[in-house]
Amino acid sequence: MSIKRIDVGARMSGAVIHGNTVYLAGQVGEGESVTDQCKSSLAEVDRLLAASGSSKSKILQTIIYLSDIADFAEMNAVWEGWIDPANPPARATSEAKLAAPKYKVEFIITAALD
Repeated sequence: MSIKRIDVGARMSGAVIHGNTVYLAGQVGEGESVTDQCKSSLAEVDRLLAASGSSKSKILQTIIYLSDIADFAEMNAVWEGWIDPANPPARATSEAKLAAPKYKVEFIITAALD
């Protein structure tokens, strides 16, 4: 099976397709609030999924890291407004120290191809 890489950088690719599955790198967003960062991150998820030939209705699994689990409800408010309600993925959320102090949320997505 071939492997296709999208948005290849020196350190990582934005997405990697293998077979009928696309794996997205962890997505962090811009902004001061969890809401802003979620919206920014999920917009990038949409872009990478489209570039890969997939969509949010094909998400299989999402792992979400919050720098402060107290932001769980705020993150969920954005997530629930974004996700395809007819096709919710398997999901896990936990608190973790992220790559830089400015980051409040990170999304790791695995999806099927359309």
